[in-house]
Amino acid sequence: LSEHQYWGSDLQLPEIPFKEIMYNDKSAYKWLCTLKKVGVVLLTGAATRQGELIKLGHRIGFLRLTFYGPTWQVQDKADANNVAYTTGKLCFHTDYPVLQQPPGVQFLHCIKQTVAGGESEVVDGFHVSNKLKKQNPQAYQILSSTAVDYTDVGVDFCDFAVQCKQRIIDVDSRGQAVRINYNNATRDTVFDIPAEKVRPFYAALKEFDDLLNSAEHKFTYKLKPGDIMTFDNWRVLHGRQSYQSGSEVTRHLEGAYADWDVVMSRLRLLRRRVLSRD
Repeated sequence: LSEHQYWGSDLQLPEIPFKEIMYNDKSAYKWLCTLKKVGVVLLTGAATRQGELIKLGHRIGFLRLTFYGPTWQVQDKADANNVAYTTGKLCFHTDYPVLQQPPGVQFLHCIKQTVAGGESEVVDGFHVSNKLKKQNPQAYQILSSTAVDYTDVGVDFCDFAVQCKQRIIDVDSRGQAVRINYNNATRDTVFDIPAEKVRPFYAALKEFDDLLNSAEHKFTYKLKPGDIMTFDNWRVLHGRQSYQSGSEVTRHLEGAYADWDVVMSRLRLLRRRVLSRD
């Protein structure tokens, strides 16, 4: 489980039927192992109604409660309090870097899909970070050492005003990336670093962003109703292409989070069950 399988546009997206992981321990164990190794797994064949992610949460233990609720509805809303609740393009980002401990895993369940547009995109942030480290070590050092302010204020599940500092690339003692914290929608206008370091930071960030968006690194797909995309929110950045708004909701995803501690606990328990039966 310590080894990662890196990927780019050549990703062979792992797929497992939703019902299998819900009722078969071997399939559930395979799902979580693959999620940890590859960073993304597509579950297929879920019912096209709200509530399937609650069931998924019970399968692993429990979901992560955030200021947007235990689950949240991604659809075009008149008074959107989040850029996800619009029809516009979403650039590559990780969710909730404004929290000191961002959610480790994210689930997105497609309930309704628009005919034109709305394609999803993912990119392996660890793979791209490694590329940046090789081609521009100084840029990597800047992004892994500079504290960036994030802020989010609003009302949803409850009213909230959160703020924290994160490094775009969090690294371990060996200098290896262990978490990506990148979301321009909640990156603050405050940036309290010495003036002479501002230009080098933005040059490094642009190089990183260019790598994220390069054709060789990003993988594009379109969710079908009943699909649940599960991915590592510390590693995989995700985005969305724009789509046309209509008189009624044309695209509806339900989202939820879980923490890696919960997921890894379930993985270990499943491993014991599977081995004891074999």
